[in-house]
Amino acid sequence: MVTENTFGISRKSFLGGSLALLAAAKASAAQEPAKKIQGFDETNAGKLAAQAWTPFSDKKVRVGIAGEGYCSFGSAFGYQNHPNVEVVACTDLDAGRCKLLQERVKAQKTYPSCEEMIKHAAEDKLEAVYIATDAASHARLAIMALEHGLNVTTAVPAFLGKDQLEFVPRLLDAVKRTTAFRPSCYAMRKLYEAGKLGAITYTEGEYFHPGPNDITSTANNNSYNGWRYGLPPQYYPTHSNGYYTCVTHKRFVKVSCTGIPSLKYKYSKGNPYNNPYGSEYAMFTCEDGSAARMLVSWDVPSYGGEDGRIWGQKGCYVPEKGGYRGWFDAEVKKMAIAKPQLPPGMPAGGHGGSHGYLTDDFIRAILLPGHKPCVDVKTALDTTIAGVYAHLSAMKGGETLSVPAVV
Repeated sequence: MVTENTFGISRKSFLGGSLALLAAAKASAAQEPAKKIQGFDETNAGKLAAQAWTPFSDKKVRVGIAGEGYCSFGSAFGYQNHPNVEVVACTDLDAGRCKLLQERVKAQKTYPSCEEMIKHAAEDKLEAVYIATDAASHARLAIMALEHGLNVTTAVPAFLGKDQLEFVPRLLDAVKRTTAFRPSCYAMRKLYEAGKLGAITYTEGEYFHPGPNDITSTANNNSYNGWRYGLPPQYYPTHSNGYYTCVTHKRFVKVSCTGIPSLKYKYSKGNPYNNPYGSEYAMFTCEDGSAARMLVSWDVPSYGGEDGRIWGQKGCYVPEKGGYRGWFDAEVKKMAIAKPQLPPGMPAGGHGGSHGYLTDDFIRAILLPGHKPCVDVKTALDTTIAGVYAHLSAMKGGETLSVPAVV
């Protein structure tokens, strides 16, 4: 059975400014005591193009950064290292973390909250803010920043669950996500845009996040107000769905998702999301008629990973099998499908060396007229909304649901 969705998502109520949705991250090992968090330890992963980075502007964007938190989100993306950025202000609700963030990003001043920093944006002459607070606050804070005329980038999905989809019309502008700059996804996009894959037939993406065997624990996963406690896997599709949406810029139109009940206490004994699943495996029908399998799991005690594969009628790209195979093998060997260089001294960061590229792309979108971010808001929202409906499908026993379009 296919259940039709009746609500529309429109640009008409857009308030202005730019919004970018970035995946959460952690500071470099030199800044933070040694601890492993899935994806954060993959600094500078992948090949880089030989050509050196070329300056593109002599201007500096005045940026405010909100949130250092448990994973050092605020300092992880290298704003303080970018030659076209001046970090003017920063904030964290925890005074100690706020001071640490100020030291790391070299901010001129601090505020006790993101709200206060935004309210003083005019006097500080802020042009952009990076919001790395708890995920549940991102949509509200991003809208506030947009209303103050700021360019905005936020960490992880902008909303959690169907009840926050009302924010979507006010978040419509330039958006990007971490998956877009993983080496494999970057290469897939270049091959797709060059026509070397042909019409897509099938795509895979997975985000397998190892976690503790907390079968009896009530720990909140070190998240503000426990927002990660019992989080439905498909509410966090950042590292899986993008292997289709960030490559083709097309959307998912239907989904059937299987949820696997978890043994962990936060699922088996209840949580704020009323979610019993530690794994959610979604099958999508895509806009171009192809199929996609997108997996997210918190129940992987040993093996973890973030990667994907794509098949087209003329070629495919499978990282673990050597990359491209298809009609254009000889031509692809001569193509530039490795990521470009970053500014000297700017770290690529974790998640496959993505963090610095996301920052650089955001700054280019502000300073360069006509520069389109790697993934615009429609693509990013198509990615995230699909995850929300995948979880709804799982809760309905795998019922096939239509995924609403951003129009």
